[in-house]
Amino acid sequence: MIYTVTLNPALDKTVEIPSLKVDTVNRITKMRTDPGGKGINVSKVIQKLGGTSVATGVLGGHTGQSIQSSLAQMGLETDFTFVDGETRTNLKIIDPAEHTNTDINEPGVIVSEEVLDTMLQRLLARITPDAIVVISGSMPKGSPADTYFTWTKAISGKGAKVFLDADGDLLKAGLNASPYLIKPNDRELSELMGAPLSSPEELAKAARELMAQYRIQKIVVSMGGAGALYVTADETIYAEGLHVPVGSTVGAGDSVVAALAVAEERGLSLADAVCLSTATGAANVMCSGTQAAEYSIIEELIPKVIYHCL
Repeated sequence: MIYTVTLNPALDKTVEIPSLKVDTVNRITKMRTDPGGKGINVSKVIQKLGGTSVATGVLGGHTGQSIQSSLAQMGLETDFTFVDGETRTNLKIIDPAEHTNTDINEPGVIVSEEVLDTMLQRLLARITPDAIVVISGSMPKGSPADTYFTWTKAISGKGAKVFLDADGDLLKAGLNASPYLIKPNDRELSELMGAPLSSPEELAKAARELMAQYRIQKIVVSMGGAGALYVTADETIYAEGLHVPVGSTVGAGDSVVAALAVAEERGLSLADAVCLSTATGAANVMCSGTQAAEYSIIEELIPKVIYHCL
């Protein structure tokens, strides 16, 4: 079973404003709302890929109730903890004329260390050694800085595989607990290594050093439109980016993580995981908001993936 952890979820409101201008009135031409937050996005995509997951995390207030209700209507299994306060609403502004995506994110509810520990213990009681736990996104206010380290260490101690998708200090803290897989982008990997990295060869070398230092099994480095790099102890594959019409780039990385989790659960080869995750990421870029792409679109893109073994 795959579990997703979203400790700072959101209701994502996505709007289109052609030729967005500051300090003046702008007109919205399209708008949609979706239950969001990185782990929730992962669960939505897992469902489209024919897999199952349990979405866990923290919700609050009427917005939280709305998110839980929407996920239930989608047929997703959830196990959220409700706290005082109101789950945040995040605004995603797409400018189709200038080809830009702007995120305006609220801070979210305050969650205490005691609440987080209770949630962790409940999750540990559910998972089995063959489970995959995706921990991703930002942390709520009030939570300890080492939360991802604590959760990764505890979950790994149960024999489950932790996929950690975070950045900055959250990623640095989590690395010390040796997650099974991480998915930094090229900029984040450069920051971790303290040197600018650009080519697939440079990124692959850095990824291997990081794997050895922190005992990580797999690293996937996203490179935006240039594609992605997939590194294990035995293989390194560079996948070129697929050129598709852009609806929204929000949640594209989450869709890649979802495909990687499904591929891991099904025991796919690295090459097949590369093709599935690349196609899934591209298909979700074609969608508006953070809705998940239908599998029929993903299926059409899989044969178009071009990759090279390094």
